[in-house]
Amino acid sequence: MLLAMQRLGMETELKLNELHDGLADLDYPLSREAAVDACEGVTLLLADGTEQLADVIGDSGADRFESAADLESEVMSTLPQHAVGEPYQSEGDA
Repeated sequence: MLLAMQRLGMETELKLNELHDGLADLDYPLSREAAVDACEGVTLLLADGTEQLADVIGDSGADRFESAADLESEVMSTLPQHAVGEPYQSEGDA
């Protein structure tokens, strides 16, 4: 999904719950630099605003990602806690 949209020159917006699927079509393993390049133009839609996915990956301490799950985990751990909502709340709580 992510690569197909980028090949068409489209800006891409991803919700956090779409992140794994968006990263799944990248070729792994990949370096942090390659991940940043692959995710240029992708905006993450967060609970409190937006972040550029390439910037979040660039701020990561990891040098290499072995899988989409690995990259997704690193992105989630790099985002500030308030970016994903209030603690102890889920999207199902209303």
